[in-house]
Amino acid sequence: MSSASVTLEKIVALCKRRGFVFPAAEIYGGLNGIYDFGPLGVLLKENIKKAWLQSLCNDKGEVVQLDGSLLGSHAMWTASGHTENFHDPMVDCLNCKHRYRSDHVDLKKACPHCGKLQWTEPRNFNMMFQTHLGAAADQAALAYLRPETAQSVFVNFKQVISTSRVKIPFGIAQVGKAFRNEITPRQFLFRMREFEQMELEWFCTPEQANDFFHFWQEKRLAFYATIGLQKENIRIHKHEGHELSHYSKQTHDVEYQFPFGWKELEGIADRGDFDLSQHTKHSGKELAVYDEATKQSYTPHVVECSVGVDRLFLALFSEAYKEDTMDGELRTVLALNPRIAPIKAAFLPLTKKQTDKMIALYHTIQQHTSYAVQFDESGSIGKRYRRQDEIGTPFCITYDFESDTDQCVTIRHRDTAQQERIAIEQITTYLAQYIQ
Repeated sequence: MSSASVTLEKIVALCKRRGFVFPAAEIYGGLNGIYDFGPLGVLLKENIKKAWLQSLCNDKGEVVQLDGSLLGSHAMWTASGHTENFHDPMVDCLNCKHRYRSDHVDLKKACPHCGKLQWTEPRNFNMMFQTHLGAAADQAALAYLRPETAQSVFVNFKQVISTSRVKIPFGIAQVGKAFRNEITPRQFLFRMREFEQMELEWFCTPEQANDFFHFWQEKRLAFYATIGLQKENIRIHKHEGHELSHYSKQTHDVEYQFPFGWKELEGIADRGDFDLSQHTKHSGKELAVYDEATKQSYTPHVVECSVGVDRLFLALFSEAYKEDTMDGELRTVLALNPRIAPIKAAFLPLTKKQTDKMIALYHTIQQHTSYAVQFDESGSIGKRYRRQDEIGTPFCITYDFESDTDQCVTIRHRDTAQQERIAIEQITTYLAQYIQ
């Protein structure tokens, strides 16, 4: 199989055709930079999140989870530095009124849309979505949809540490939606206005921060290898001084080679004690911890690992999209790692006569496994194989004329199209060894 022909256009078409991703509210013209995930997309995202949570297991400290609120107060986002620093540079074309991020266009050249060289001066645009709580529209009611998930971790730090009885070093993981009013959403799922993040905030002593920064970087790279991203498509970009965020002591980006070039997939940052110190200062609530060994209090440092679920979804699609020729026809294959694939196995009766037996087998497997399987009897067996190949199903199981006699089924492998015969009672064990 070849991945040389993969383009963003082909990925977008497959996502819509097979029910992975739809434009939001498309019947009303859609919303730029916002997408809905269909049945297969939901399954794929859930598998990504499950694999990510499992990858956080380590022998250095506990990791607990938090589900923070989507809305945050003006005071919290002021303390975090977002109201002052969370902005992008913006310019407008005076002729056609198109708006761009100024770092995405050459202001010495004409507008890409109309061809005129008439730009406004660059100005900062805060990307947070602002709203008001309740009926009042004054400063006290001002709130924001969160542009990241991390701040709810920091403001709940002391409550987590006291109720969970965890000890430093430890981590708080969170998976959830975030919102950024991007000037120019682009490249499908890569840059959106509503997206989902997976973030780990790892709390440690100041002396441990640098070692844990490199520890978690290696853990993240190992994770990408286990879910199917090839080593040659992954690289580390070190942020120089002018690139560092206002909170960062050091940051490395894990970059992936998407069809449109090398782009950030995950950020790994040593945030120092910035966050807990800022919230202590602005709230008046002490967030330091007491060290029994030294008999002193200190403010923990934080190492953050932050990856977008949607960006990882797109990276896995980019990696898995393949094309080859089979039986004289072009075949599209989504060669996803079985652990990540939305549907693990499809149950296909060879003819209508085997339908009842196959449905019974399908329901038995469905009820005794924790992963998604599918039943399909529509169309020729060849067409059904092609449908399953396109959605990444690793195995197709066929009940045929001999199955009543030998109590066996035929399993077809997605990537090679090779087939083998196994006993019906061995199906769950057979699938488990590949999926796990």
